[in-house]
Amino acid sequence: MAEIKEDEEDARPPRISRDSSNKEKNSGRCVYINEGDRYPDLYCNNRVSNTKYNLWNFLPKNLWEQFGRFMNKYFLLIAILQLWPLITPVNPASTWGPLLLIFSVSACKEAWDDYNRYKLDKQANERMVWVVKKGVKTRIQAQDIHVGDIVWLREKDEVPCDMILLGSSDPQGVCYIETSTIDGETDLKTRVVPSPCIGLNSELLHKIKGIIECGYPDRDIRRFDANLRLFPPFIDTDYFPITVNNTLLQSCFIRNTEWACGVAVYTGNETKLGMSRGLPSPKLTAVDAMIDKLTGAIFVFQVVVVIILGFAGNAWKSTEADKLWYVHYPKAAPWYEFIVIPLRFELLCSIMIPISIKVSLDLAKSMYAKFIDWDLHMYDEKTDTPAVATNTAISEDLGQIEYILTDKTGTLTENLMVFKKCCIKGSCYGDSTRDAVKDPALLRALNENDPEVLKFLTVMAVCNTVVPSRSPNGSISYKAQSQDEEALVSAASHLRVVLLNKAANCVEVSVLGAVLEFDILDVLEFTSDRKKMSVIVRERQTGELKLLTKGADEAIFSSVHNDQQVRRVAEIVDQYSQMGLRTLCLAWRDIREEEYHDWSRKFKEASSSIVDREWKIAEVCVLMERNLELLGATAIEDKLQDGVAETIESLRDAGINFWMLTGDKQLTAAQIALSCNFVLPEPQGQLLYVQGATQSDVGASLERVLRTMQISSTEHKYQDVAFVIDGLALEFALKYYRQLFAELASLCRTAICCRVTPSQKAQLVHLVKSWEFRTLAIGDGGNDVRMIQEAHVGVGISGREGLQAARAADYSLAKFRFLKRLILVHGRYSYNRSAFLSQYSIYKSLVLCFIQIFFSFVSGISGTSLFNSFSLMAYNVLYTSVPVMASVLDKDIDEKTVLQHPQILKYCQAGRLLNPSTFAGWFGRALFHGAVVFLITMHVYVNEKSEMEEVSLVALSGCIWLQAFVVALETSSFTTIQHIAIGGNLVAFYIFNLVASTVKWGGMYTIMFRICSQRAYWLTMLLIVGAGIGPIAALKFFRFFYRPSLINILQYRERRARVTEANATSSSNAASATSSGSTSSSQRAAQDEESSSVYQPLLLSTKDRTKRQ
Repeated sequence: MAEIKEDEEDARPPRISRDSSNKEKNSGRCVYINEGDRYPDLYCNNRVSNTKYNLWNFLPKNLWEQFGRFMNKYFLLIAILQLWPLITPVNPASTWGPLLLIFSVSACKEAWDDYNRYKLDKQANERMVWVVKKGVKTRIQAQDIHVGDIVWLREKDEVPCDMILLGSSDPQGVCYIETSTIDGETDLKTRVVPSPCIGLNSELLHKIKGIIECGYPDRDIRRFDANLRLFPPFIDTDYFPITVNNTLLQSCFIRNTEWACGVAVYTGNETKLGMSRGLPSPKLTAVDAMIDKLTGAIFVFQVVVVIILGFAGNAWKSTEADKLWYVHYPKAAPWYEFIVIPLRFELLCSIMIPISIKVSLDLAKSMYAKFIDWDLHMYDEKTDTPAVATNTAISEDLGQIEYILTDKTGTLTENLMVFKKCCIKGSCYGDSTRDAVKDPALLRALNENDPEVLKFLTVMAVCNTVVPSRSPNGSISYKAQSQDEEALVSAASHLRVVLLNKAANCVEVSVLGAVLEFDILDVLEFTSDRKKMSVIVRERQTGELKLLTKGADEAIFSSVHNDQQVRRVAEIVDQYSQMGLRTLCLAWRDIREEEYHDWSRKFKEASSSIVDREWKIAEVCVLMERNLELLGATAIEDKLQDGVAETIESLRDAGINFWMLTGDKQLTAAQIALSCNFVLPEPQGQLLYVQGATQSDVGASLERVLRTMQISSTEHKYQDVAFVIDGLALEFALKYYRQLFAELASLCRTAICCRVTPSQKAQLVHLVKSWEFRTLAIGDGGNDVRMIQEAHVGVGISGREGLQAARAADYSLAKFRFLKRLILVHGRYSYNRSAFLSQYSIYKSLVLCFIQIFFSFVSGISGTSLFNSFSLMAYNVLYTSVPVMASVLDKDIDEKTVLQHPQILKYCQAGRLLNPSTFAGWFGRALFHGAVVFLITMHVYVNEKSEMEEVSLVALSGCIWLQAFVVALETSSFTTIQHIAIGGNLVAFYIFNLVASTVKWGGMYTIMFRICSQRAYWLTMLLIVGAGIGPIAALKFFRFFYRPSLINILQYRERRARVTEANATSSSNAASATSSGSTSSSQRAAQDEESSSVYQPLLLSTKDRTKRQ
């Protein structure tokens, strides 16, 4: 290339002419290469900011967010009303204290999280990088990079912004990058310098000028549509299409490349990674939704109570107050006097909705997430991968899952591909005893230089995105984004057709020892719509042009020329699919020079399009991918992960429905479904196929399958029925027959959706969600991210396809089998604990509120508070919070029992522990306990000359004793922590109040000492506990032994097993002390059978439940 004169360096770029056909190129931005200072204010700089706040807007913005919640607005209103001395029955500190504490804790947490984000941003912004300024390399901070600047990077450097690669140290223009920070994939990827820039040395790259036209910033990391044109005197080129293979995205790392340089096109928060950042939208669990409904009902009840008591208070004041000499009301009352008493009762009843419920639930949910993180039963030693709970707020939803929508490859299977069989021109290789690469017939054909076999293996070796890497000892290893491609190339290598080297535009292949070189002219990339990939190559030795293609059978068969018979290959592909193997078809054809040049012009135009580039390229590809010569088919085995079948069987027993969403063909997916226990084999099960290539065909097929399903469900002909549908039929079904499809899906516990695209996966998840079912989506690849984010609960598998799914998910697991424990153990326990904690939190506040209401009837319905301000504030925050938080450790039945009897999950799915009915029980219990505490306290102290503060503390003590026994009664498994929390809380209550009674100015001086010295006080506590807990305990005893649920039966078996085991241990110890004999084997077997009876899989049905003796 000619040397550039110094005076040409600052030459202005020529005016660019555009005709009408290129108007679409204006829909984006123009980047002038090496002119970052030309328009410094047109685009944002490279300063990264992921913070939500700054010093000036933190307080108002945070308060605005917190007061966006209804409950916080309600509590703020109550706190403001309490500032009015005329109506407040208590000190405003009783509400302002907890409110400020909760707001402060939330604000501090937000500030700390934002500060950590600021530190990471500061570290990234102040990183030093090399850029070209006026032809000279200058070291600046990353935040000072502008669009158009040329950035220089060295090996191991992090890419500071989105760049188009202009040069690299590799003579072929190849640059290796690691993208693990973006998609989690640790395998190296190749990026190539655009053809016009190949061969430019570092000196020329300092002076390069040109223009890049690209679209507006977006978040799609797998697509980049742009055009490049260099200005003279470099190369006066037409526009050259730029794809993602020519880009270096922000946060990638340079690997195995001495240096690379590129021009910044997207900077700061406009990079693809920056556009993808941000906090995910919060998910509302079913428990949270129910709590919102219940608090709404409480609020309505509170309003009714306030209206009734306010009206009664005003009536009593106007009729009875004047008759009492000790009641003094002003004769001239202000105009607002009629609302004073109602507002007093509003403040008095405001504790019906506890201010601490949200904090308690958030703390409990954080603990649930930690239990998942700490669970060694979900730790995979092979990959050193633990389970991770990314979302700490939705653990209880795991216990209410009704539908699981799962990917297949890498999720149910290992994603370790093995080349098992192949068919070449109708001849099959590989059988049940050996793989195809060891088949003597195939090896013999190779030795005889069979041209059809060599064609077949050449397509396997060349038509791919695999990158060969040669080690110092000369061995070749392959890096691939697709495990299928790696398996195909490795199999070809075993058969002596070895991919030796791959540069930007050249491939070297050793065919039986002879090295062939192919120039890669064009790559027709694989897309989920095209379902095939092709490369156009020119063989250097002969100059012949060839099209090499591989893809799905239906995509290849439709492109084969008419005179070729494909029936034989189609039959073999179906046989492979029935074995559960993944199939691909291979084809090729010769291309004439004239045909290629005409097509290349159209392909270049489509590739240069900024708008709808992918669609236009697909149209042009059809023109080339026709009249193919079908070479044969490959069959790859992807083994199931360990424990998949058992996991699915257990979760199906738990009442969970399964949908498998896969890109594989129908027969392969159906075979995998049978081996995974998705559906029972015939004659117990049946697969119904929804098929059709047109709208009318799909509609008729849907109606036929629906009728069959309805007949089967009526006659109980099959135990298990599933339907199978492919992507094309699904598209028609969702667009034109949505109601019919929904009716069919509601009758099936299992669905198998094949050849579906990522968008269709997300549509199916949304469809199931619209039926008000709780959904869980699980996958392992980037194509599963959309459905994972759409589901109520998203689970990502940390697999061989990278960590994109795991990072986008709420939970990440190493293996599918851990899903069983995640749902049955953690999900169920989380739901049970949250259901108790939320209802108990409301119950304990209602008890105190009912006591206040009862007290109003003996205090002239005036809205006077029985309890002082400190007691009201400490009741929820100190006195009753510790025991209930210990419930996060409670287990109603053992983990092993839960896993042995997955049917009990149906209680959680049906919401049996948290619903209006169960809440009505807690509401009634609160009313009963409030009446017990009030009536017993008043009757015992009716003739005592006691201060109101003494009676108040006696009633409060009764509440604390009741709460301790209620928590103990509702606890199924006691641990040391729970004993300390319940018993220690009672002791702490007395210590705290005894200390408070020593303070003269606190209003409680000597009160606790006086009442504790009275026998009436302890008699009152005994009566309150006996009267309050006795009926509740009797009712629980009756239900447990006379109307037991399945859970009660299992609890009984567990307790009996523990008693039997303890007796057996003590008997064994006694026998060992008195004699040297041992228990007979038959006795030991009987003891083992008795002790393990809890783990028997059969549960008693409802009609067989009788009283246990």
